[in-house]
Amino acid sequence: MEAEMADVESQSAHQESNTVAIFRKPNQPVTLKFDDVVYQVKVNKASCLSRRKTNSEDERMVLKGMTGVVHPGEVLAMLGPSGSGKTTLLTALGGRLGGKISGTITYNGKPFSNSMKRNTGFVTQDDVLYPHLTVTETLVFTALLRLPNNLTKQNKITEAENVITQLGLTKCKNTIIGGPRLRGVSGGERKRVSVGQEMLINPSLLFLDEPTSGLDSTTAQKIVSTLWELAKGGRTVVMTIHQPSSKLFYLFHKVLVLSEGNPLYFGDGSRAMDYFASIGYTPSVAMNPADFLLDLANGVTSDDSCDSEATVKQTLVTAYKTNLANKLKLEIQQTNDHPSYNDIEVEARKFGQWPTTWWQQFTVLLRRGFKEKRHETFTALHIGQLLTMAVIAGLLWWQSNVSHLQDQVGLLFFLTGLWSAVPMMQAISTFPQERMMLEKERSSRMYRLSSYFMSRTLGVLPIDLAMPAVCMIITYWMGGLNPNPRNFFQSLFVILILVVLVAQGLGLAIGAIIMDQKIAPTFASVVMLSFQLAGGFYVQKVPPFIGWIKYISINYHSLKLLLASQYKANQTYPCGGEGQLCIVGEFPAIKAVGFDGQVVSVIALVIMLVGYRVVAYIALMRMGVTKK
Repeated sequence: MEAEMADVESQSAHQESNTVAIFRKPNQPVTLKFDDVVYQVKVNKASCLSRRKTNSEDERMVLKGMTGVVHPGEVLAMLGPSGSGKTTLLTALGGRLGGKISGTITYNGKPFSNSMKRNTGFVTQDDVLYPHLTVTETLVFTALLRLPNNLTKQNKITEAENVITQLGLTKCKNTIIGGPRLRGVSGGERKRVSVGQEMLINPSLLFLDEPTSGLDSTTAQKIVSTLWELAKGGRTVVMTIHQPSSKLFYLFHKVLVLSEGNPLYFGDGSRAMDYFASIGYTPSVAMNPADFLLDLANGVTSDDSCDSEATVKQTLVTAYKTNLANKLKLEIQQTNDHPSYNDIEVEARKFGQWPTTWWQQFTVLLRRGFKEKRHETFTALHIGQLLTMAVIAGLLWWQSNVSHLQDQVGLLFFLTGLWSAVPMMQAISTFPQERMMLEKERSSRMYRLSSYFMSRTLGVLPIDLAMPAVCMIITYWMGGLNPNPRNFFQSLFVILILVVLVAQGLGLAIGAIIMDQKIAPTFASVVMLSFQLAGGFYVQKVPPFIGWIKYISINYHSLKLLLASQYKANQTYPCGGEGQLCIVGEFPAIKAVGFDGQVVSVIALVIMLVGYRVVAYIALMRMGVTKK
């Protein structure tokens, strides 16, 4: 990957001074039409006297008859207060809204399809990016995943570099994205990176949810100006925006004003003020048109009218139905659809369902995951924590020997508990933490779920096994366990291959099932505590009605194998008076676990190793990410 990044830098050296964005024309221009779109959601009824939900459900209309048309080369801005339905409509137009939708949405006269999805870019309000990757790495990885195989690897890297230049990201191309606690690029640059990810596929349609949210007016101006240039090249751009400045407002070709799911205006942005003036609503002082429209959408007028907010809203809705609704329907009927949509269908059939092969997806995701994961695992705090724990354990059990059998058994049980808890807690946040990224990329059909899952579980094994190996070596030799190389490597195998990987699989499964970074660790702690209590060290005589837990306990099976790696059943150790010997197999803490059934324990741990990962994969499928 480093060589690829070097290629990108060399290709862009001569373009450092180029600040003019020259965008490619889209693959196929698309005319977007939506006619009388209605969206309903079911809500649970609650009793007036109780907060408990009842079984009865009611339907609430989120969108109430949205109609409009957007041509190639136009920017449509949807304005309205929070909760007015802007994002819902945008999601519906982008083909990403499930549920009960009525009305028609067409793209050059045809419904949304997988082929249309390939020519559609969707930028969410939150910039879902990996914080430790640079701008160049982010866009190159995206290009390698999203661009089809009719382009060579070098061509894809070149496309990523072109987008960096077009969006004015050259100066920060080697800067990491950053996050809440990690300094990186600015908010405007982060937003342009998100736009750049969608621009790599050269989309015909580009949807953006609040692209100026949280940005200052100057940065917002740059973002919208860039989108205006994108539309000028023949794209159809649709965005939601909350409170644009007057400069931004006049960049919009068309404006849709919403209030509580109702359309109040659809038409040219330059004519919006004239329309509302024609129905009796004008600002009392000179003001930003967007502010005035938002006031109206909230039912607030600038005159001395005594009308309530509800009355104003109803008046505006009625005026829209009287003055604009029929005209819009007529315009939709008279608009000719772009004939090149069939070319999109042909192109989709040519490249198949996925832009790249399974193996390509796996290798790219593997490299990307490794680059991101290493920053989480190999931190000074994390390494210091584990090394300190290993050294302290080694000091506490310093050079214990078989004459201190109770201490050695305690050390072995400590190792099973430590290296089952740490990997599980690390793995448990994997899928909840990446849920938004997974949903975003899967909805764009960047890769198969299986390629992502395999890369995420197999690709980081060297990283996940490195620290346990180092810490195990430190504690093992400081603790005075059996110095025979065969016994050492057998113990190392049990800890690294079985305990760590099984616990990691359990963490992945719990995280994938619960998908909540706060609840999942709590549940995992209860599970792990149960496994430890039933592991045969703390409680040696477990009641039969709850004794079955030990058979699914990682600690029980791993302790049995570790004991077998250190001792033999008929081995003796000093006990009682001077010269008195006892049999290891009869020691209470060892007898409760026993030396029998080692093969069964290995088989049980192997089944858990595979089974927990299968459960995690099925849980991801049931979360719906494969259906995006």
